[in-house]
Amino acid sequence: MMGKKVKWSWSSAIIGAASAAAASALISAKPKDPTFHVISISLTSFKLNLPVLDLELILTVHVTNPNIVPIHYSSTTMSIFYDGSLLGSAEVQAGSQGPQSCQLLRLPARLDGVELAHHAVKFLTDVARREMVLDATVDIGGTAKVLWWHHKFMVRVDSRVTVDPVFLDVNDQKTTAEMEVSLT
Repeated sequence: MMGKKVKWSWSSAIIGAASAAAASALISAKPKDPTFHVISISLTSFKLNLPVLDLELILTVHVTNPNIVPIHYSSTTMSIFYDGSLLGSAEVQAGSQGPQSCQLLRLPARLDGVELAHHAVKFLTDVARREMVLDATVDIGGTAKVLWWHHKFMVRVDSRVTVDPVFLDVNDQKTTAEMEVSLT
């Protein structure tokens, strides 16, 4: 006696194989760090703060999400440093970005003229050389949705941008981004 005859279903086999492949791809897919590049810096206004001027700028930043899932991030503040001192900040508004996509962010920034005045000698030297080094740091938190689960993440971005302080051209930059994903 051979027992019961099993009825074979190609559609069930294909669905099972596709489900296994999808689950395997999601489990083995390692999150990749996003990339950030400052494209331009635009001066929007001077604010008189006697005896110095505060500067308001727009930083245009190109952001790439190389991951296979969309992300949603909360608002945060980027700190901008000059010669080791906090010079100003830029606001990052809450938003989202699709999977494997790029977008431009326009970040309003304000530089403190009083703080820049504390570095007047170095600043004037940088203006004469037409090369000024700014450092920026930001922590961006958010969630990435994978199937039915929302995974929290935190991205730490550190940038060193060399600009021409006369024309505000971006001459060079080095940016690192490190992402931590919470699997709980």
